[in-house]
Amino acid sequence: MKYSPLSVKQAARALAAGGVIAHPTESVWGLACDPNNLQAVRRLLQLKHRPLEKGLILVSGDRRHFDPLLRNLSDQQQEQLDCSWPGPVTWLVPHRGLIPAWVCGVHKSVALRCTDHPFTAALTRAFGGAIVSTSANPAGSQPARNKYQVLRYFGRDLDFVGGGSTGGRSAPSEIRDLQSGRVLRAGA
Repeated sequence: MKYSPLSVKQAARALAAGGVIAHPTESVWGLACDPNNLQAVRRLLQLKHRPLEKGLILVSGDRRHFDPLLRNLSDQQQEQLDCSWPGPVTWLVPHRGLIPAWVCGVHKSVALRCTDHPFTAALTRAFGGAIVSTSANPAGSQPARNKYQVLRYFGRDLDFVGGGSTGGRSAPSEIRDLQSGRVLRAGA
């Protein structure tokens, strides 16, 4: 999972400029953009052929990037997060109006993951916040498992592609609802 610090800087600059990038995650390659940039989110959704209503995942390598969303959680809920982060578990957390509709879609919760992937964690630290990260594939296609699959799907439509390799996990991140405890998508 080696990556160069220069690639982290290049990817962070592309995100800050409103770009859409491809990067490795724990199991598959992801498409990412600045969650506060509506134009970037729209472009990412257009590339994926994904409707806005479905919502997107926010990923960071630094749990503090999620602090405003985690402040009112119970001790038990905080403990659940602590037991699975950093790692390949995405939690649905009430957004309390703190997240733009173009990120959470029609949902009252937002999907959050504190990643343990070295490149993605370094990227979010260099960017200075959480990023949108969703599997790098058009809707209905298999998620890209390597850089070449990303390029086959999206060619030159991305502003940066790189960051090493995936974490090698066989399944996408598990998705759990923090309020109900339900597993919505099983992980590896």
